[in-house]
Amino acid sequence: MKAFVTGGTGFIGSHLVDRLIELDDFSEIRCLIRNNEKWLKGKPFTRVKGDLDDLSTLKKAVKDVDVVFHLAGRVKAPTYEEFEHANVDATENLLRTAQKEGIPKVVVLSSLAAVGPSQNGSVNEEVPMMPVSSYGKSKMQMEQMIQKLADDSISITVLRPPAVYGPREDQIYSFFKMVDKHICPIIGDGEHPKISMVYVGDVVQGILKAAQYKKPGLSTYFITGNEIYSWNQIRGTASRVLGKKTVPIYIKPKYVKKIAGIIEKAGSFFGIYPVLNREKAKELILEWTCTSEKAKRELGYDPEYSLEEGISRTIHWYQRHHWL
Repeated sequence: MKAFVTGGTGFIGSHLVDRLIELDDFSEIRCLIRNNEKWLKGKPFTRVKGDLDDLSTLKKAVKDVDVVFHLAGRVKAPTYEEFEHANVDATENLLRTAQKEGIPKVVVLSSLAAVGPSQNGSVNEEVPMMPVSSYGKSKMQMEQMIQKLADDSISITVLRPPAVYGPREDQIYSFFKMVDKHICPIIGDGEHPKISMVYVGDVVQGILKAAQYKKPGLSTYFITGNEIYSWNQIRGTASRVLGKKTVPIYIKPKYVKKIAGIIEKAGSFFGIYPVLNREKAKELILEWTCTSEKAKRELGYDPEYSLEEGISRTIHWYQRHHWL
């Protein structure tokens, strides 16, 4: 089989490409590269130079492929227009091209953020989408666009992971970095809000299971771990793996937006849009939990990594690569 991957230089995408290279099923893996190959440097893949705005490049990229993995997207931006362009318009370009070229299978990575926080227990695929951030809104708009385009000529699977962690990840990484320094800021009382998390290896498993699912039209699934976690539990696990005691600093949710506003304003003086910004603060103070029972039932998805093993693999990778 032949595959075309967008977002292959990113965190989740690079892990997917690594796995595709290992599999005998794939004779060619094409990856869209804008500039830097990053985690893919030196690996056996076919480089497709360009971006998702270039329709002629996309046409060549998907020609004769069996499956398209669309993982490219923008997770932070100072304006909604930038989110919309990267997450909605670019996805539409790719899907329309795939349909015209007769590609049988497309897997698209969305997010729990498209649906919004959990109100009364973990959300499932039946819950209406009510995002609270610009990122989430753009992912919702992306999914709505896909729903309009989808027909029986193509099989499209949309996956919605919650927070994804693992080697090469550089945002949740900041949490582990603070634990390594013996301090641990936690929003809420440590038990609430709770959170769903998933190790990157399980996300890759879900993506590959989705690629094998050939039902025509659109199918949507949450992909998460087996448990729901508290931040006290995450802190305790990270502390054990690092072998370091940490002092939890509990922050009341009402202060988070104020702190994020100060950080964002300070960043603007240096032309930086920080990871902790006012948009992100909207999400951090809420509870984000979901269930992947539908994916287990229909795709055969079966998460392998416990929190202990996932965090251990992640932290040891950070240490080997001198991130910690």
